[in-house]
Amino acid sequence: MHTMMFLNLPVDDLARSRKFFTDLGYSINEKFSDENAITVVLGESFVAMLLTRDFFGSFHPATTADATTTKECIICLDGESRDAVDAMVDRAIAAGAKPGDTEDHGFMYGRSFDDPDGHSWQIAWMDPAVMQGDTADS
Repeated sequence: MHTMMFLNLPVDDLARSRKFFTDLGYSINEKFSDENAITVVLGESFVAMLLTRDFFGSFHPATTADATTTKECIICLDGESRDAVDAMVDRAIAAGAKPGDTEDHGFMYGRSFDDPDGHSWQIAWMDPAVMQGDTADS
């Protein structure tokens, strides 16, 4: 099994991306950051490598998508609670994110936003009892 995940995303402005993600409370691993990329620590074994468009394009021959007009994926991260979901998404919006949809299914709650480069993120919480099959609602 895998022990680490590296999410590589193209960005237009590294300084803007650095400010956005540090405003959300994430740290930057400076050891693996330079003028072409910053490494955002999203979790113990999960990092986002935010790469300048030119640097991102040097890894493949395909055209790099513009996430403001084309969606390549939705990056979903867990929240510890409904309140934690709201707090994180509210911080993202305050830091310049475009708000997205809210989904409330009772046992599952999530909110979405697009970062300044248009990448789609969702923060979601699921009731642990339902995830473990401990309720009749599951």
